[in-house]
Amino acid sequence: MEARIRARVTLTLTFFALLFFVARSSPPRQFVISNAERRIDLSSHIINVHLTLKVENAGTRPASEVVLALTPTEVDHLAMVDALAIKGKRKKTTSVRLEAKPTELPDAPPIDTKYFTIYLANPLNSGESTTLEVLYVFTHFLVPFPAEITQSESQLVLYHDTALILSPYHIKQQTTFIKTPSTKVESFIRVEPTNRVGTEIKYGPYEDRPPYSISPIHVHFENNSPFAVVEELVQEIKISHWGNIQVTEHYTLVHAGARHKGVFSRVDYQSRQSSNGASSFRYLLARLPPRVHSVYYRDEIGNISSSHLRTDSLKSELEIEPRYPLFGGWKATFVIGYGLPLQDFLFESSDDKRYLNFTFGCPLIGMVVDKLTIKVVLPEGSTDPSPVVPFPVEHRLEAKYSSLDIVGRTVVVLEKKNFVPMHNSHFQVYYTFKPIFMLAEPLMLASAFFMFFVACVAYIHIDLSIRK
Repeated sequence: MEARIRARVTLTLTFFALLFFVARSSPPRQFVISNAERRIDLSSHIINVHLTLKVENAGTRPASEVVLALTPTEVDHLAMVDALAIKGKRKKTTSVRLEAKPTELPDAPPIDTKYFTIYLANPLNSGESTTLEVLYVFTHFLVPFPAEITQSESQLVLYHDTALILSPYHIKQQTTFIKTPSTKVESFIRVEPTNRVGTEIKYGPYEDRPPYSISPIHVHFENNSPFAVVEELVQEIKISHWGNIQVTEHYTLVHAGARHKGVFSRVDYQSRQSSNGASSFRYLLARLPPRVHSVYYRDEIGNISSSHLRTDSLKSELEIEPRYPLFGGWKATFVIGYGLPLQDFLFESSDDKRYLNFTFGCPLIGMVVDKLTIKVVLPEGSTDPSPVVPFPVEHRLEAKYSSLDIVGRTVVVLEKKNFVPMHNSHFQVYYTFKPIFMLAEPLMLASAFFMFFVACVAYIHIDLSIRK
């Protein structure tokens, strides 16, 4: 009995301490969110959360930093954060991209929360307001439930969240919309007012919610979209100043949805694809650069002929079909290779440096890449390599030896984890190269042939016979 009383007293003191820290924390004193609208798209295994905030400066001094709050689970699955400041009204609106960085609040309440800071382009004066649009992208967030299904069953997943937007600020009014891929929703938690129409569940509007308010919910629904995940992609870009760029991509692909159980019947799969293996996939589409040539698609066994290449002046599309359809938990490894004209991707800068301008990303459409590694192999004799990437990546230098190399080639290695299609963007690798090095290989070949002919002439004219 005494233990229960002590536990209640401890819980009460903890609750009042939390209220005390919330009241003293600085961000709610500075800003107030007059209206918040959140739209969550669950139509695929990549979750897009669009958050629109109307932020007012309720303090007495100008402020230029707006703090966002996320749970540790969300941060673990977070692939990217993008923030925009919206100016104007209706059709005359303009957007300004803002910087968002992880941060810590020293006077934050003792709750398990991670923070991001958005830096406004111009400080917000007292009494002024601005509209922010924030995009969160999450991966591996949906949980298959049940975790295993047969070939004829549909895939059901669970999504956990909160009906109230987690924020360090007081929110006057907020609404959350959750979009599911179909109307087949097994269950969801209601937090009144809650309304469901078709594929959309609406939570709210909720008014006058204090900072750090939450109300846990879950949605259990059908999602048969392909949970295609590239566990590892190693892309090697080999530059040759003789007019060609050779690209080789090594894929390790997995179906990250509910694991397949039981036997696989190819007869049922091919005869009734709409009801058998609804969550599986058998075709992949790769978007390659234009003017691509010498394309091949192979795996450990050899060349795979089930591929179709469509090219035009703007793009090239390669449709590939693995040797077998992929169900939950199944993997496939393969290699895609192709050549590109050098003049389309290699340029000279104003400071007499050369630079490669290429796409940082995965050519396969709609893929999550757990680990993406890009290796740019520079010509032999290149010095002072420096990569320019629009987002943080890990980079290092390596050396690679190929045929006719003397000192080896410099390799710029770029690594990015938890990559999503929204990361696709151009990057550059600058380096210094002296044209005299282009003569190294021809001179080596000429010298080798010359020495060979000298040896042949010497062999013919030297008498090696033994005379008595």
